[in-house]
Amino acid sequence: MDSLKLKVTDPNAILSLIEELSDLSYTEIQMKLNTYIQAKTGIEIYFLAPILYERKELVIHMIGNKVLDHELRLPKTIMASSSELPNELLQHICLDKNCIQAPFLLIPIQHHLKQLTALVVCLNSSKAKSTDIDKCKKVVLECFRYCLGYILSSLKCYEETRLKYQCQNILAISRKLITHLGDLTDLLHEIMTEVKKLTNAERCSLFLLEDDHQELVAYVFDGISTKKFVKEMRISVDKGIAGHVATTGKLLNIQDTYKHPLFYKGIDEVTGFKTKNILCFPIYDENGIVGVAQLCNKIDGLYFDELDEEIATAVSIYCGITIMHSIIYKKMQDAQARNKLSNEIMMYHMKVEEEAVFELVNYKIKDNITDFNEFYFSPRDISYEDMPCYMINIFNDLNFIEYFKIKIHTLARFILYVKKAYRDASYHNWIHAFSVAHFAYLLIKNLYLIREDYLTYLQAFVFLVSCLCHDIDHRGTNNAFQTTSESVLASLYSSEGSVMERHHFAQTMCILHTEGCNIFENFNSQEYKEALVFLKSNILATDLSRHFLNTEKQNEIFRTGYKKHDSEHQKLLCGMLMTCCDLSDQTKNWTVTKKVAELIYEEFFSQGDLEKSMGKTPIEMMDRDKAFIPDLQVQFITDIVEPLFNNLAMLFPMTQPLVKILKYNKALWETSRKVFRKYIENGIEGMNVLLDPNFETEVFYSHFKDSNECESATCNF
Repeated sequence: MDSLKLKVTDPNAILSLIEELSDLSYTEIQMKLNTYIQAKTGIEIYFLAPILYERKELVIHMIGNKVLDHELRLPKTIMASSSELPNELLQHICLDKNCIQAPFLLIPIQHHLKQLTALVVCLNSSKAKSTDIDKCKKVVLECFRYCLGYILSSLKCYEETRLKYQCQNILAISRKLITHLGDLTDLLHEIMTEVKKLTNAERCSLFLLEDDHQELVAYVFDGISTKKFVKEMRISVDKGIAGHVATTGKLLNIQDTYKHPLFYKGIDEVTGFKTKNILCFPIYDENGIVGVAQLCNKIDGLYFDELDEEIATAVSIYCGITIMHSIIYKKMQDAQARNKLSNEIMMYHMKVEEEAVFELVNYKIKDNITDFNEFYFSPRDISYEDMPCYMINIFNDLNFIEYFKIKIHTLARFILYVKKAYRDASYHNWIHAFSVAHFAYLLIKNLYLIREDYLTYLQAFVFLVSCLCHDIDHRGTNNAFQTTSESVLASLYSSEGSVMERHHFAQTMCILHTEGCNIFENFNSQEYKEALVFLKSNILATDLSRHFLNTEKQNEIFRTGYKKHDSEHQKLLCGMLMTCCDLSDQTKNWTVTKKVAELIYEEFFSQGDLEKSMGKTPIEMMDRDKAFIPDLQVQFITDIVEPLFNNLAMLFPMTQPLVKILKYNKALWETSRKVFRKYIENGIEGMNVLLDPNFETEVFYSHFKDSNECESATCNF
């Protein structure tokens, strides 16, 4: 208990002081203690300096009763001589090194539990006698015997508040940086400006690693964007402090740069700037180090401390994230710019002149086709020049132009752009598009799809547009080829499947967005959204792989009964109708289907030849050396076309004649097998057989001959 006895201090005064210290801030507690010590000792107090052992520093927030603009930090090894004190501190206590006559009185305060010096009290002892100094020491020691806990606790609270403030600043920085994502250099400059504020660094530099990771390129140097430099600044990764950090990936906190072996003094000698200390840290993204940031000269301290290191580490994470997003954002911008440019180039080359639009609007068809709306009619018989005009007539005949208030020039321009967007592929071209759209017209008109409530006006209109646009910009190769050849289209759409169909939809949207081509312009927002969803669904449905996935469901709803207002049933029906239109050439007379087969296999074999040139083995129907066309046609009709149109006839009995035509065409293809083999035996193979002018006649002759013989045999039986 003797240690608690006060020898020079009035107990009541200590109790009063302790009472006053309750609920005060760190600086207010310091002010109270400074006032008390000066009053009890009669000696001027300069400062109280708590020791931060984790940073090996003394920190000073007040000189006498004056709160400093910014804290001062001293090494904890400071001596009692004024010559050891920095000039900034001497200026604050109104002293000059040249006029100091007496030493300071530094009194260490021990922590009674941790057995270490927790605080240093600095007094002006220049006018004090030796007896007074001894008494002063006792007053100070007895004061802090009871008050040390208050100042240390308030300091801890102060440091936590500072840390919280810096965390909030980091969050504020992260929000602020979003506005600079568009320019990487500006973003990095903004990052380093904010880091300078947080860490109170005098200068900053930021370097990014080149792709080959052999050089660091300065984007921000001494706080200045290198955009302002004529010559690019580069540092090899095997040199200097920044290079060392880039190589090791570890933060480097150098308290005295001139004593560090990695520091290059040459820059200081050239610039006249003296680098005292450096905090250099790596910047990471998800793949590793992308750069290095370097902070120079701690302004309010002797060097960068652990808190600065924590800030640097945290900022490094945000910096890496924002750099990554900025680079990605830049790539997206570049991609959008390239896409826009590509679209502009494409639209320029496929630009439809207004004169052509005017001519189409005023075009007069010479021939009057009376059976245009009959299922047996082949639209391929229409002249190429007349097809756009017939397309306008189709929209008009179905009342879409009047119902949706479509401007005739807008429709004409849209049709001409669609026509021009089709390539000169053997089969997947404008003629195929017109044929598919014509069959959609036949279904809507002859099956009364709108009147019988199978489709709404909007759905029927979009259904027709879907058929017209379903193969836009087809390249004459299938989805599998796009994927295996790793084409640009595959890179865009392969993850979603239906590569070509997604491209066809994208090109359709491109045309719709072209000025003067939006035939959906009079739709309200809900109708427009519905139209685009329906358009996309319809075009994707023409991918036969999707048809195969839905075949069982289609069979089921037609067996159990189709429900007109069931959205799932309606979607399956529309998908089936799209496929029917796409394969409708098979329901025409055999002369037409044979001609279409020539076009299809010409396209197939061209793909097969291309695959061979790439060192790949094409499938049989793509290989001109292996394909036996009659077998392939019979299999195609049997496995795909017949089941499809059987379902159509089940729901719409009026289409039953189409099933009969299919059976007849299949029979002719079956008959053609022996004719085909005869040609092969005579040295004519593959496509050359189909192209032979006598082939069709021989197939018909053989078929009717076999039929008559069969009938005769049946009669005899």
